Amino acid sequence: MKKITLNLLLLFGVIGFAQTDNSEFDRMVEAEMKSASATINFRANPNTQNYDISYHELRFSVDPNNTTPYISGVVTTTFTALSDMSVVTFDMATALVVSSVTMNSSNLTFSQSNYELNINLPATLATGNSATVVITYAGSPPQAEGAFTRGTHSGTPVIFTLSEPYGARDWWPCKQDLNDKVNTIDVYITAPSAYVSVSNGIEVSQTVSGANKTTHFHHNYPIPAYLIAIAITNYQIYNQQGGLGTVASPYFPIVNYLYPESYASATSATQLGTTPTIINLYESLLEPYPFRNEKYGHAQFGWGGGMEHTTVSFMGSFGRSLIAHEMAHQWFGNKITCGSWKDIWLNEGLTEYMSGLVVENLDGAPLFVTWKTNKINSITSQTAGYVYLQDSDLTNVNRIFSSRLTYDKGSMVTHMLRWKLGDAAFFQALKNYLADSSLAYGYALTGDLKSHLENVYGSSLTEFFNDWIYMQGYPTYTITAQNWGAGQAKITVSQTQSHASVSFFEMPLEIRLTSAGGANHDVVVNNTVNNQEFVVPVPFVVAGVTFDPNKHIISKNNVATLSNESFDLDQTISVYPNPAHDELNIMMPTTTQLEKIEIYNTLGQLLATHQTTDFRIDNLSSGIHVMKITTSEGAIHKNFIKK
Repeated sequence: MKKITLNLLLLFGVIGFAQTDNSEFDRMVEAEMKSASATINFRANPNTQNYDISYHELRFSVDPNNTTPYISGVVTTTFTALSDMSVVTFDMATALVVSSVTMNSSNLTFSQSNYELNINLPATLATGNSATVVITYAGSPPQAEGAFTRGTHSGTPVIFTLSEPYGARDWWPCKQDLNDKVNTIDVYITAPSAYVSVSNGIEVSQTVSGANKTTHFHHNYPIPAYLIAIAITNYQIYNQQGGLGTVASPYFPIVNYLYPESYASATSATQLGTTPTIINLYESLLEPYPFRNEKYGHAQFGWGGGMEHTTVSFMGSFGRSLIAHEMAHQWFGNKITCGSWKDIWLNEGLTEYMSGLVVENLDGAPLFVTWKTNKINSITSQTAGYVYLQDSDLTNVNRIFSSRLTYDKGSMVTHMLRWKLGDAAFFQALKNYLADSSLAYGYALTGDLKSHLENVYGSSLTEFFNDWIYMQGYPTYTITAQNWGAGQAKITVSQTQSHASVSFFEMPLEIRLTSAGGANHDVVVNNTVNNQEFVVPVPFVVAGVTFDPNKHIISKNNVATLSNESFDLDQTISVYPNPAHDELNIMMPTTTQLEKIEIYNTLGQLLATHQTTDFRIDNLSSGIHVMKITTSEGAIHKNFIKK
């Protein structure tokens, strides 16, 4: 068991729903809220905190033909004592009746009440020692949370599970508090031989006995109880292949379990046909698929949206954006699970951004700009809102699953980190985060991602995280551009904030300068203070200015204008130090070429001529002198004092 101590409520990879359009996205998030609302105040069962589970063998017998949902099972669990214990407690619905519990083939006494199974051990199990119990049970799983569903599709019966967040206990005895992950599981599903069974991991075997068939799946990666799933119906299997196919990372199977009536449409190029392309893109951007020694795939089920069960996402439909979102959860949510409700953006924000990268890479930059624009419009529809949740939010399911903040702002903040760090550093930091042995196949908090970003970036990101993750609101920019001599423009940046929690948003800003003929020249300025001025080179006379043309920044109501004020060469050239004792320096724009400098006394007499921007004045008498500076942009006069 991979054991992690978590703060506050313990979290998991929540149901991920892709944003194909706003109405669908809202319906998906609403369904997600409903699934969690009944259990949002759930706390870790204190009676399950004294042991770690390292292994489950799960043997389930189900029959979709039974109109009443029913399951019988034999669950073998190996656990290690974290403190001396004489009773081991599992989370289990009381409606499931246990008929026997054994250890080393000897019967143990037990009791059931209040969603708990309490097993009396034959002797005290000392700290650090391990034991294995075998639980035999049967019953009709409770239907209130929909964790175990019997339904139909086109008249054919189907059974599927969806245990997020706390539904696994409704259909098998487990440790439901999510503060650790089981190292490995074996799942055996016995059902009528006419049906196809699905579960996590790789299918090991099928054994037919009379009218029934037992299908064995093995999953050899850490997994929490809520991500263990089964489904049984007359699935038609559609096989694909994923992976980049290098020597170090060979191909792996993509196995899709489809309702026969949906097979033709689901296997089209625009639906499941996109799966290998997307998973290969993710491998190229992040790292090899985290469970590539087994499989990836999808199983059709009766809920809207999808659920990212490890190695097999359960899907209500097969739109590309939903495929992309659920698949990305295999990295962000399943391999590394966010460690508290406060950190939910680590799952949903990062995952939703990955679906945006599919748009960028498969559809091109213009549609990616549209994708980001839609996110920004959603985020800025209100003036406030944190990405990182507050303590007061933790019982508000609507806030935890906020499409505007958790999904949209979380994904755009992820993009802004990419914009600030640059592609190479950003993607390397994500790779390092996913490869971190202290996080991989376990849990992470926001500070863990921040540390990896900072390590690659080489500078602190505290200011960024304070402004964009922990505080609220967004900036509004006023941009003024002015032609500033031949080959230059001066850009002035001003900013106001929508919420008082942030006094100033520091960010690199992209500004597009346009010529009268329609040519574009994009410049990036690092805005760190208000009313900041930048002089930038530009290959033409500027006729227009656009702020953030590629939508890198969360902002609203920005104004970008071209100033009609004429260029003043005198303002661009300065003399220092002034007064001066023995040496004088001239500072001018890099695009302005010096021709000569002439120095006169107050009587108009020429005293010296220079061709460099720094020169000595030892031979001049004390007092006021006049300097004529002749440049490629014209001539100006400056006074200086010789000490």
